[in-house]
Amino acid sequence: KLIFPPKDTFASELVMPDMLYFDTEMRKPGVTRQLLWMEYKAQAGDKAMGYSHFCRCYREWKKTRRLSMRQEHRAGEKLFIDFCGPTVPVINPDTGEIRRVAIFVAVMGASNYTYVEACEGQDMMSWLNAHSRCLTFLGGVPKLLIPDNLRSAVKKTDRYEPVINDSYQALAEHYGTVIIPARPRKPKDKPKAENGVLIVERWLLARIRNETFHTLRALNARLRELLTDMNNRPMKGYGNQTRAERFRILDAPALSPLPLAPYEYTEYKAVKVGPDYHVEYARHWYSVPHELVGQRLSLKAGQSVVQLWHKGQCVAQHPRSTHEYKHTTNPLHMPERHRQHGTWTPERLIEQGKRTGPSTGRVVESMLKAKPHPELAYRAVLGLLALQKKYGPERLEKACYVALHYNAPDRRFIDNLLRHHRENLELPLSRQGEQHPAYASEHENLRGEPAEFGKNRTLRFSGHP
Repeated sequence: KLIFPPKDTFASELVMPDMLYFDTEMRKPGVTRQLLWMEYKAQAGDKAMGYSHFCRCYREWKKTRRLSMRQEHRAGEKLFIDFCGPTVPVINPDTGEIRRVAIFVAVMGASNYTYVEACEGQDMMSWLNAHSRCLTFLGGVPKLLIPDNLRSAVKKTDRYEPVINDSYQALAEHYGTVIIPARPRKPKDKPKAENGVLIVERWLLARIRNETFHTLRALNARLRELLTDMNNRPMKGYGNQTRAERFRILDAPALSPLPLAPYEYTEYKAVKVGPDYHVEYARHWYSVPHELVGQRLSLKAGQSVVQLWHKGQCVAQHPRSTHEYKHTTNPLHMPERHRQHGTWTPERLIEQGKRTGPSTGRVVESMLKAKPHPELAYRAVLGLLALQKKYGPERLEKACYVALHYNAPDRRFIDNLLRHHRENLELPLSRQGEQHPAYASEHENLRGEPAEFGKNRTLRFSGHP
């Protein structure tokens, strides 16, 4: 198909391009007006209009197709934020492993001043930390943040009242700004972000497509170099002013000042207090007042501090620990009887079990050994020992004796025995003559499960006690 009428139609006139064809082609990735004009000129020859005339005709044609209100952005008002579609490879020089990193893009509405950063991913921590560094780069805070409907930004999308993620909202409150996500499937809500992403892909990512980066730091250094060049390039549509010049004139004076300290990434999580008055976060356990056992709390984890909140009150605060499967305990959170004996240890738990009886002590020891880290069994052990408050120590000891004979040192199994009053269950003849497990030598190990077990290690009971 020709993109213009045949040459003999206009012997002495300029050849008019087929604007519908051009408009269709412009929707395809990577296609520009300059590329289409060059293709048109190659066919029209001397009768082709100049590039400026071509662009003007295209703009006029677009206006006749659909009237669309041009968005005017006030100085310092809006910062449009999004991630680029393409990712960039970072190669480990030692292993050759390739990981793809995301590209964060933010564009000021009035000046088009742009910020770009490579992030490990589009997760919440990367998203928020990139915001913090972006605002530091700008030297101030805009009135509005306009993100796309990413999971890191919006918990629940809604055309009228989207629900913002708690951590993202905390960042906005820290900087004194407001988040207004773009509406789903409404590209006109965020043209600056989409155009900014497109420009970054063409002017930055395309230029580094054949370069190799071994660290995120090296990639960001290269992106900053290219970003500086892009922000200082003249823009024809703005009287050859650069983005940096327009930012200094328009946006910078209108930005709100930065807070004294940058935002610290904070994660929120609903937790339940265990019987050991601790809550788990990132494979570490933090104490709360023992009166809150069984309650649901809100955990707020920063990069250096973990806070626990209950009904709007901060009930505990601890330094954040990087030690997995360990406990951080405030002695003031402990019951008086625990405070006198120190914190929980495997030895102390086994000793407490033995006070109930030898079978109970052996069950506690088995439960602790069954986990790769004894701390992982603390809650189950405490739950087991708590059964004697409900059923009494004598019944618990008998139930543990039965559980050991069936090679089932499990809290749920023992609880099931007690609830059904089966701790006095007569053992099979083949087992009645066996030595009491609590006194068996360490190398003896009962293997397999008898026919009396049903699903989920539940003993099938018959008859009545």
